[in-house]
Amino acid sequence: MRVLPMGAHALLVEMPDLARAQALHAELRRRRAAGQMPSVRALVPAARTVLIDGLDAPQAFAATLRTWHIPPLVADEGPLVEIPVRYDGPDLADVAALWEMPAERVPEVLGGLELRVAFCGFAPGFGYLTGLPTALHLPRRSSPRTAVPAGSVALAGEYAGVYPRSSPGGWQLVGSTDATLWDPRREPAALLAPGTRVRFTEETRTR
Repeated sequence: MRVLPMGAHALLVEMPDLARAQALHAELRRRRAAGQMPSVRALVPAARTVLIDGLDAPQAFAATLRTWHIPPLVADEGPLVEIPVRYDGPDLADVAALWEMPAERVPEVLGGLELRVAFCGFAPGFGYLTGLPTALHLPRRSSPRTAVPAGSVALAGEYAGVYPRSSPGGWQLVGSTDATLWDPRREPAALLAPGTRVRFTEETRTR
């Protein structure tokens, strides 16, 4: 763990890897909910870091934080969101070939996994979902698309994700969903938040 000051009221905590960054974020949330740490404005996880913002005495908290034992993530911790998916993506056959299986098996394989939002970014409502076994990690497309449709279910590297709006992208597209990932009229606006567990359920296409 490396703790760095970020301005007058924030700390950036660097962790050795994604799993331990997720574990730290979960522990911070647990202790905040239990009233066991100072009040903060925001906890913002990323791939290897967690930003703790809104501290009155950041250096004092940094010293305390360095003494914490950070337990591993608990598998069933966090709310669960199910996202219905039509497996109609243009890269489905390519993904199946890379996974060395028939395309018909991809929904079964993805649907059998419980994924977790590690952090959000790229676009409002886009969650980087972890939980893909190493054997299912995929390269990005060699030629990114200039426009990926909103609702596209995509895979790249160790992550899965759902595009909340149309945008350029180089991820492998395996399906689509009608779920609204970002709605500013909704509270909270984002369907997925860091720590949320996610399951993809297969939806039969009827249109």
